[in-house]
Amino acid sequence: MDTFLTTERLVLRRFTAADVDALVELDSDPEVTRYLTGGRPTPRSVVEDTLLPLYFDHYRRFGDLGWWAAEEREGGAFLGWFEFRPLRGDRAEVELGYRLRRAAWGHGYATEGSRALVHRGFTGLGVERVVAYTMAVNSGSRRVMEKAGLSYVRTFHEDYPEMIAGSEHGEVEYALTSDDWAARSGPVAGTAGTAGTA
Repeated sequence: MDTFLTTERLVLRRFTAADVDALVELDSDPEVTRYLTGGRPTPRSVVEDTLLPLYFDHYRRFGDLGWWAAEEREGGAFLGWFEFRPLRGDRAEVELGYRLRRAAWGHGYATEGSRALVHRGFTGLGVERVVAYTMAVNSGSRRVMEKAGLSYVRTFHEDYPEMIAGSEHGEVEYALTSDDWAARSGPVAGTAGTAGTA
């Protein structure tokens, strides 16, 4: 297993071709994709032909920035994934994202993984700014962003090919700079994940 990061309860690792079924199952839950596609599942062909090749390309191009499968540290159950990828092809600004199985909701996994990625980005990857986006009505995701130390920046509106319930309220951007992160004390700045073997 190509481990990228471990936390108290999570292992984040590179995706492999063997993860197709897990990704298809994740995106087949309409509650998981509610704020992404309006609840429509992601077809298996898209996972195989678009998503996994995108993930693999990021590993080749950036090595330690991209999408990471999230598993329970004890037992190895697949929980979902975290995204920590460059927005403009360099390390200055990266996007934080997460998508977890419904059974994993409410256990603090999204916050734990996000804090560890932010810590790793600012202490070992040369990241200067972390940003995250979600629909304005997605209060659960917004809470995770805040718990990970990010602050609200703006609300903006996208042109959706198909309207999703709540999209009329727009999208929100949250962000955290390395300087602001370093200046803080407490659980956000003090929560560290450990790097695994590459």
